[in-house]
Amino acid sequence: MDSIRILEKLVALPTVSRDSNLDLIGYAADLLAANGIASQTINSADGHKANLFATVGPADKPGIMLSGHTDVVPVDGQNWTLPPFEMTARDGKLYGRGAADMKGFVACALAACLKAAKMALRTPLHLALSYDEEVGCLGVRDLIEMLSAAPQRPLLCIVGEPTNMQVATGHKGKLAARANCRGREGHSALAPVALNAIHLGCDFVRALRDEQDRLAREGARDGDYDIPYTTVHVGRINAGVALNIVPNLCQVDFEIRNVAADDATVILDRLRIAAARIAADAASIAAEAAIDIEITNTYPGLDTPAASEAVAFVKSLTGANDTMKVAFGTEGGLFSRDLGTPAVVCGPGSMAQGHKPDEFVSVEQLRRCDEMLGRLLSRLTDGWP
Repeated sequence: MDSIRILEKLVALPTVSRDSNLDLIGYAADLLAANGIASQTINSADGHKANLFATVGPADKPGIMLSGHTDVVPVDGQNWTLPPFEMTARDGKLYGRGAADMKGFVACALAACLKAAKMALRTPLHLALSYDEEVGCLGVRDLIEMLSAAPQRPLLCIVGEPTNMQVATGHKGKLAARANCRGREGHSALAPVALNAIHLGCDFVRALRDEQDRLAREGARDGDYDIPYTTVHVGRINAGVALNIVPNLCQVDFEIRNVAADDATVILDRLRIAAARIAADAASIAAEAAIDIEITNTYPGLDTPAASEAVAFVKSLTGANDTMKVAFGTEGGLFSRDLGTPAVVCGPGSMAQGHKPDEFVSVEQLRRCDEMLGRLLSRLTDGWP
């Protein structure tokens, strides 16, 4: 079965992160089994979702792992002109939610496994499919724990996030956090004798913006990124019950995306100091004033050396002469840090299409990915490395 036919099946399975991915995992497992490939599923704690891991070739050797996530972002509120969960082929483009991010690569990886099953691989090919990548690289952690205890660990991981088939060696790390800003409630007619938690939240947002300005001026630089410094971003503020009530709680959700030379925890420590200062100033109005910061999620960056053997190998598969770094996060940093497996990001399509209505991947990009994986299979048959 070719990658386009597989992609059509994958797009038709609506694996939004808030929902189950078990239908897709079941489809992949059945497809592999029909071609003589055994797979293992690693279920989430609630049994609602699962990772999948499969190996083609000798089981007593480490091999090359193709990694992809199965979940997609929601389509709610987006103005799609084509059905999001039904693949549409038009003018050399394949439309549907997840076509670029990243079911296109998953389809190519599954097709490669089916081809590999008919070949005499001397070095194995591994397939790793995860869940809940879009909400913070959550599901893959159970898969990594399983691989950490295995007799063999993969030699190299190719994460197939969309890079237009360019070879990416890195991305920033991410620390997500919530600031709980606590004031004192009261009637809005007597607002000056209460402590408005939204005001505390706004003061904290000002501190976040000041930190961003500092990082832009003085922070570490990595010129391989479009934005070469660490960024601080506020994504959500939640506060208030009614207009005539001074709110006693304001929650500010923010993130730090750090270049390798910056430590996100050090930046967070500076923000905690700023938060404590804001709360101390407000304590003259309400002694209970506080801004408590909790980390809600974190994953490491990826910084695979461009001169490494792993990068040279993937470049030889694509024909690339150079490398890049991507702005978005991937599971590659976790594979590298927690498993000790060097990771490279390379996959079909562009993230410029990801998370948008009428998301698509081009037929040409899938063809190039299929060709790269075909060259990989030839190398594994020869017994690389």
